[in-house]
Amino acid sequence: MAVRPVRVVFAGTPDVAVPSLRALIDSDHDVVGVISRPDARAGRGRALQPSPVSVAAQEVGLQVRTPASLIEEPNVLDDWQPDVVAVVAYGVLIPTGLIDTPPFGWINAHFSLLPAWRGAAPVQRAIANGDELTGVTTFRIDEGLDTGPILMESEPIHIGEREDSGSLLSRLAPIGADLLLRTIDDLATGNADATPQSEQGVSLAPRITTDDARIRWNMSVHAVDRWIRACTPAPGAWTVVDGERLRVGVPEAAVIDASARPGRIDVGKSSVQIGCDGGYLVLGDVQPTGKKAMPARDWARGFRGDLTAISLQSSRTDR
Repeated sequence: MAVRPVRVVFAGTPDVAVPSLRALIDSDHDVVGVISRPDARAGRGRALQPSPVSVAAQEVGLQVRTPASLIEEPNVLDDWQPDVVAVVAYGVLIPTGLIDTPPFGWINAHFSLLPAWRGAAPVQRAIANGDELTGVTTFRIDEGLDTGPILMESEPIHIGEREDSGSLLSRLAPIGADLLLRTIDDLATGNADATPQSEQGVSLAPRITTDDARIRWNMSVHAVDRWIRACTPAPGAWTVVDGERLRVGVPEAAVIDASARPGRIDVGKSSVQIGCDGGYLVLGDVQPTGKKAMPARDWARGFRGDLTAISLQSSRTDR
């Protein structure tokens, strides 16, 4: 059956949403507008910059709206009159009054196999939890937190043993774009079949803040390794060495060693390692505050403080 083109508004913000927007633009459907988060300060100069989705939309001449709150702008869709709103990592609460406005509703492409990891950071939480598999789900948004009926699911995707959240999201983004397009095709032809989510296997994936991303070196070596990879590239795992904040990139290896002391830094000729519970991590790149990322051995070689004075984070206020 031929697909009847429908009017689509796209709602998304970060890089991972751009492949879905472009897939819809290249399809037979009519993308009539884009909603994204407001411009945000970024970079060393902290200048206001539009979101990646806003940039991609403006490149092809699409109208972009960036409301700070949809609650305060309940008429945001009125001029566009869409049949469906396609959502990928938008990051703004959708009020109840808007959910049922388009005939096909708001359709979200979510980067987990629901009901696992409902929330803002499904990929990060899957890596931190040590999951072996993930995927993408499209569902119709309802009043709950990622609780709406499922429309389509991807095949399970294996998470790499040393993969970080940025790498995994890059792999999932085109899968999500294809799934979202196929879902909208089915809605347009009347072939969409919505299935309620299972009440079993529910897990939550709250957003990881910068404070949350601080490394707790007294956790198990594998838990610390997973947490650093989950927080890479954003918000970025970090620690404090002799009062100086240090961003820690994906470790080169996690090594089991019962004699390891949590928080102890050992500097060798070609490597730097930090102890955890039951082992140590061989550091890869690190980034001191105000400097570019560099190999850990170069950082250690030029560090002028006490390399044994690592903070184990006894509390949230110890920064």
